[in-house]
Amino acid sequence: MPHSQLRIVIVGHVDHGKSTLIGRLLNDTGSLPDGKVEQVREMSRKRGMPFEWAFVMDALQAERDQGITIDTTQIHFKTAQRPYVIIDAPGHTEFLKNMVTGASQADAALLVIDADEGALEQSRRHAFLLHLLGVRQVAVVVNKMDKVEFSSRRYEVVAQEIKEYLAELGLQPKAVIPVSARNGDNIVSRSEQADWYLGPTVIEQLDAFRPQQVSPDQPLRLPLQDVYKPDDRRILAGRIESGRLRVGDTLRFSPTGASATVVSIEAWNHPETVLSAQAGQSIGITLDKRIFAERGHIAHHEADAPILGHRLSVRLFWLVSEPLVVGKTYTLKIASAEHRVTVEQVTAVIDVEDLSSTPGKSVHRNEVAEVVLRSRSPIALDLASDLPRTGRGALIDGNDVVGGCLVVEIEDAAAANITEVSHTVSLEERSQANGHQGGIVWLTGLSGAGKSTLAMALERALFDRGWQTFVLDGDNVRNGLNAGLGFSADDRAENIRRVAETAKLFADAGMVVIASLISPLKADRARARVIGGERFHEVHVAADLATCEDRDPKGLYRKARAGEIAEFTGISAPYEAPDQPELVIDTDTLSRSEALARLLDYVDETLGKNSLKSGKELTYVI
Repeated sequence: MPHSQLRIVIVGHVDHGKSTLIGRLLNDTGSLPDGKVEQVREMSRKRGMPFEWAFVMDALQAERDQGITIDTTQIHFKTAQRPYVIIDAPGHTEFLKNMVTGASQADAALLVIDADEGALEQSRRHAFLLHLLGVRQVAVVVNKMDKVEFSSRRYEVVAQEIKEYLAELGLQPKAVIPVSARNGDNIVSRSEQADWYLGPTVIEQLDAFRPQQVSPDQPLRLPLQDVYKPDDRRILAGRIESGRLRVGDTLRFSPTGASATVVSIEAWNHPETVLSAQAGQSIGITLDKRIFAERGHIAHHEADAPILGHRLSVRLFWLVSEPLVVGKTYTLKIASAEHRVTVEQVTAVIDVEDLSSTPGKSVHRNEVAEVVLRSRSPIALDLASDLPRTGRGALIDGNDVVGGCLVVEIEDAAAANITEVSHTVSLEERSQANGHQGGIVWLTGLSGAGKSTLAMALERALFDRGWQTFVLDGDNVRNGLNAGLGFSADDRAENIRRVAETAKLFADAGMVVIASLISPLKADRARARVIGGERFHEVHVAADLATCEDRDPKGLYRKARAGEIAEFTGISAPYEAPDQPELVIDTDTLSRSEALARLLDYVDETLGKNSLKSGKELTYVI
């Protein structure tokens, strides 16, 4: 019975016969379409050149360009044992891009080396790429043995050289096969000219490879791809990269730390109830409660969490002509997550020839380096040596993949010489002493809706009652705490995060913190809610755009309409109104005193003396 499909990549120096090998494999396994060999012979005749199996690739490319038979990135063939897919990588840039983005994950690789020239720098670079991308099953094909008259001595020299190099990378080739791809020696059938060689042919070795198996006994890693709402359910979808999960499992989601229990596992085209799933399966899950979770978050069990950190060391392969330099910011893509990271240090540039390293300040095209990256937001990931699929990534500049990397060290945010100190004064004691609970009243709305006016009025009213309270106003914090932040999407998200963390500290101290920020994006406010926890109260200060623009207390709308302010919320940038805020105050219809009265009523009921007696917070929606 045939085995399951195996995905292979064939890499090597441009002149070492990779295309010839592929052409031979397709022909000798009977996988070429009818008439293709005759077409190649005619192509060779028209070019005035001898017949070349490499021209098979040109013929297939012609079909590929017309959208016939051959997929854009894959070439199919089969043996008696199993079907195969060759991941077509015309260059290592494309190979790396396909591999690190998950478009194609190779199970095994053939590294092609010219018997006469040996392992040149590009051959070593390709070998390093295989190591970088976690391809553990590798066989070396020593091609063009006819050029060295099938010399066993020359074969031994080349074989020993590449074995030693691969050993330094932690790779052990399954076989080193002497072949002449042009003549078909040791491709499918054994070569009489290499009767001294007793190992497998290329096809025999391919059939001996096994599809990559990810152990379900490893720690669970389920990177979320998306969140779907097909009906009243909320389905978190993704591919399990390692481990297993079951209905009833309690999962934690990094980097937020939110937790919930799995109520159901949804599988596509699977009518029966699914009670468990494991590595390699694409699934959806529903949870027992609504939490903030989005694309890029990683679901895992509490006991085996990924490492959460801001600073990581990576081994990196650089692909583009513009060098990587210290201080530049890129997007790091790991699994389904994307993070903005800044190059903090180039620790060493590695010489691919002998794997020696030297200090450096930049990394140029085709160089390998050890680099330290830093992120403002926490990144959940693993060491590549532990869990490759969540420890391997790509660096992106704009829309281009510029490098691939392995995570080799992470500065654990929870263990980086930081020990949380427990307070001797409890939250309950603070609440009893103050006569109210601590909390975060988060006012969100368009500029001109009345957030700052309402926040300051609420602060005065609460203070006059003897409450511990303080306003964190969006403009004010940008003059101090967040003075170094701009107005890019990343900086705006960081602005919200810092205010939320600061507000949480105030609330922990027993104060009522009134945060007044436009905070236009639902995702940013959801993160703030995760930080604030149960003491976070979202208040939508609502007013339509025309009203806000008519008020225009700071003259900002006029400037935005004149093109003097880019990305202004409500004009050239979106405002996403809350779906389920704790309170809505419509300043279109309410006077200032009415708006303040309703906000005070809500704060009294949720954070005042009555809430202390009941021991629980109420929800009051207007």
